[in-house]
Amino acid sequence: HALYALQHRGQESCGIAVNDDGVITGHADTGLVSEVFTEDVLRKLPRGSMAIAHCRYGTTGCQSRENAQPLVIRHIKGGMALAHNGNLTNAAELRESFELDGAIFRTTSDSEVIAYAITRERIGAGSIEEAVSRAMGKVKGAYSLAVMSPRKLIAVRDPHGFRPLCIGRTEDGSIVFASETCALNTLSATYLRDVEPGEIVISEAGKELRSIKTHCGGPESFCVFEFVYFARPDSVIEGASVHGARLRAGELLWKEHPVEADVVIGVPDSGLDAALGFSKASGIPYGVGFIKNRYIG
Repeated sequence: HALYALQHRGQESCGIAVNDDGVITGHADTGLVSEVFTEDVLRKLPRGSMAIAHCRYGTTGCQSRENAQPLVIRHIKGGMALAHNGNLTNAAELRESFELDGAIFRTTSDSEVIAYAITRERIGAGSIEEAVSRAMGKVKGAYSLAVMSPRKLIAVRDPHGFRPLCIGRTEDGSIVFASETCALNTLSATYLRDVEPGEIVISEAGKELRSIKTHCGGPESFCVFEFVYFARPDSVIEGASVHGARLRAGELLWKEHPVEADVVIGVPDSGLDAALGFSKASGIPYGVGFIKNRYIG
């Protein structure tokens, strides 16, 4: 249900990884949530005590089943699943370094570079969160992560906080991490707060929360395009309503660039709220200009 709520963030592929008593099983494929997760597929997935899921909008690597997430990694200290939103700026450099050391990659995405960086650190680290913290010192760029180990669920946000990531709690007290609050609403979960830039938040036993903030405190650079385009209008990001931000953007556009016109229209779908704000500020009537046919594929 949370994946349905976040389908707008990516339509190329999707996946779910489930932790059943320390054994991590995943299913991922190209296509929409409704296409990939049929009743038969869902029935075959174990129920488990933890899970992470991902909708992919590919910005690095090709559109293929291999690049679908979450990535499930198995190593000498157990298993790990990882879901990543963002883009690394040093992915090519890290990938070459790992390959020269003997690493073999099965995908073309930068997300696997993060997974490998964490896995390599995990071999010598005392815990998965320590490995994540060490890996953060090596990877650069935008990354909001959900990491699942046999016993822990971890949310990670890059030190600049480029991409959103929030924390919620369900009615039974379980912890949920999500890119947007609209996913929490679908699960009737209460929004607690955003993951801070550079913060590592760890949930053990599904409910206990603690965090590591050694990478926090630097300059922040949240991506404004979340408010302009990526996010769903009914989400709250960085303490601001996305719908309200788009209305305000339309009002400011009128103040900065007033024009004479007969009608204001929005181009579906992210432009509708901004067009409404422009219309209210200018007094120019708001009209319907483009209609998207949602049934023809």
